[in-house]
Amino acid sequence: MLEHLGKFERTSYCGEVSTSDIGKRVRLAGWVDTTRDHGGVVFTDLRDRTGKIQIVFAPEISEELVEKAKKLKHEYVIAVEGEVRRRPPGTENPKLKTGEVEVYAEKLQILNKSLPLPFPIEDDVKVGEDIRLKYRFLDLRRKKMMDNIIFRHKLYQITRDVFNEEGFIEIETPYLTKSTPEGARDFLVPSRIYPGKFYALPQSPQLFKQILMVAGFDRYYQIARCFRDEDLRADRQPEFTQVDFEMSFVRERDVVDIAEKVLRRLYKELLDIEIGEIPVMSYDEAMSRFGTDRPDTRFGLELKEITDIAEKCSFKVFRTVVENGGIVKAINFKGGATLSRKEIDDLT
Repeated sequence: MLEHLGKFERTSYCGEVSTSDIGKRVRLAGWVDTTRDHGGVVFTDLRDRTGKIQIVFAPEISEELVEKAKKLKHEYVIAVEGEVRRRPPGTENPKLKTGEVEVYAEKLQILNKSLPLPFPIEDDVKVGEDIRLKYRFLDLRRKKMMDNIIFRHKLYQITRDVFNEEGFIEIETPYLTKSTPEGARDFLVPSRIYPGKFYALPQSPQLFKQILMVAGFDRYYQIARCFRDEDLRADRQPEFTQVDFEMSFVRERDVVDIAEKVLRRLYKELLDIEIGEIPVMSYDEAMSRFGTDRPDTRFGLELKEITDIAEKCSFKVFRTVVENGGIVKAINFKGGATLSRKEIDDLT
């Protein structure tokens, strides 16, 4: 039989209980991760968004509670009250933040039961994407997924902190707007009030931020949701989020400085990585060396000009380019002549 929370009030999150809480009574709530029966003593790992902690149901405290704990299954939602104790020497779990402590349960409430799971709530279990999407609420319980979402939340916090410190104003712009010619097709939303007419979802807040600059909001930023009706690619999807900002009465270098400040703070506070001086490359140099305006400088095979060779070769395509005043460049892939056509296709 399921129980209601009643007067229960959570005092701590599972992953935040530490040695400083030893001797204290805590009230925890979350999901049953695992349960083990060791000779009448039941051990349960209780999980919430902050992590896991071991709950001990011991017969010397309550045999009735032990029998109740034996019925716990994966992903049951429970509330527990008990005393924080240090784990006995040799039983610590260095893989957990809470691995030095455990909670001896004195009260247990089963708030919700679970049906048989379509897949285990574990990071190292391979699950098809269709199943993950069908049971999205279960997939999001996995540590990797939860960590990614919390990481994104912290990234947004730091980004806002930097812009606020630099005197920017966060302003939301409309989602339902007029269709404007941009780089992709618009997503259209039919109007109920005006039959036959449509709103367009914004591909970017470009027009709105220009209006804000003209209006006198000289420093604007927004973590903006954008929509583009285009095919999926590695760096393209129909809806995405971008950090959007605009400045008035500044030089190009001022804009770059703000972007660098954001990046430096993000890397330092999220990853503890200090970013040194960021190299600056002109558009012409990027196109000349890498053939793209957003080069990955880790790629060591840069373009090399071979115009003097091409003008003398028998390959008409190259020779014609040179005769028309163009240049020919190539990648010097050492040992590439030994590759088969299939191997070349796989690389490209």
